[in-house]
Amino acid sequence: MILLDEHRLPAYLRERGLLGADEPCRIEILSGGVSNLVLRAEPGTRAAFVVKQSREQLQTQVPWFSRLDRIFRETAMMETLRPLLPDGAIPRILDEDRENYAYAMQAVDPRHTVWKRELLAGRVRKEIAVCLADYLSAIHGRTAGDPRLAAEFGDQEIFEQLRIDPFYRHIARVHPELRPHIDRLIAEMAENRVCLVHADFSPKNVLVVDRALLGASSTVATEGTDSVVTLIDFETGHFGDPAFDLGFFLSHLLLKGVRSAPDLGAFRPLIENFWDCYRAGLAPLIGTSGLEPRDLERRSVAHLAACALARIDGTSPVDYLTDPAAREAVRDFSGRVLRDATPRISEALDLLTDCLRPAGHAVPTNPQVKST
Repeated sequence: MILLDEHRLPAYLRERGLLGADEPCRIEILSGGVSNLVLRAEPGTRAAFVVKQSREQLQTQVPWFSRLDRIFRETAMMETLRPLLPDGAIPRILDEDRENYAYAMQAVDPRHTVWKRELLAGRVRKEIAVCLADYLSAIHGRTAGDPRLAAEFGDQEIFEQLRIDPFYRHIARVHPELRPHIDRLIAEMAENRVCLVHADFSPKNVLVVDRALLGASSTVATEGTDSVVTLIDFETGHFGDPAFDLGFFLSHLLLKGVRSAPDLGAFRPLIENFWDCYRAGLAPLIGTSGLEPRDLERRSVAHLAACALARIDGTSPVDYLTDPAAREAVRDFSGRVLRDATPRISEALDLLTDCLRPAGHAVPTNPQVKST
């Protein structure tokens, strides 16, 4: 296996036919993940593209390993889901190198922003959440009950390596009093394998380009909005439980709300808008798609709590929530949700607000958060 870097990449691209013999190419290392090498290539005479290569050991303080061939689960997921979403929602695959665990894909416009950075900077846009709710309801609803997809994507070893072990089983060791509740959550996932699941549906994997930058001729995704929204990082995808995607995604919004204001600020309506739009998008498909997972909202809330706790005490904690009192409030919230089996998202948000008020954490890190 050739270990690619910015110096080896031009020769590799020429060998793969992605770059001309004498064609200049600007190489940029892309950041944001812990599991792969990601490089952006800008040739002199053609559109830019991204090369991604799998790494066995992830870049975390705690040792964390995963199969190299997860990179091909990612390309398979992208090829399967791209026809189900608007043009531009998922990058097009350009090349796949089985020998070196790498692939090349269409690059997003370089003027994009990562939605996570927008949220941390205080720009909370409802339209992005609505778009993502449409995407996720389409992914879940249009793949549910498909025996071919269940066979192709049924192997959950990578999901175990990258989510269940470092998130759920890790926090069960840190918080043994919660182990029965976490074990039940894992068991429920095994009982509700009904559709394709992204399993890394997170603001860091959402790239946003203002439509005005693309010009009037653009026909790419998200008509009716001011932005083009693209999803990336599908390597943990599998045929499984949609409640994990929902809880995982909402936990990211919730933690950013904890960071921004004691009462969640603009993040509470953002979470509620996402949930309402997801349910509305899914409603026409229930009954015809086979997507009828039991008690979806309650289980989504439980995953929200478990994932939030994992981002405080798991293998890969968030780096933006540093106030000890706020972190303790998240621990309190997560424990109470898991023990009490809180059934509704609105009730969970009320509970978190109650946990934050007595926490007395510091003045909001970003008091200028506003909804747009």
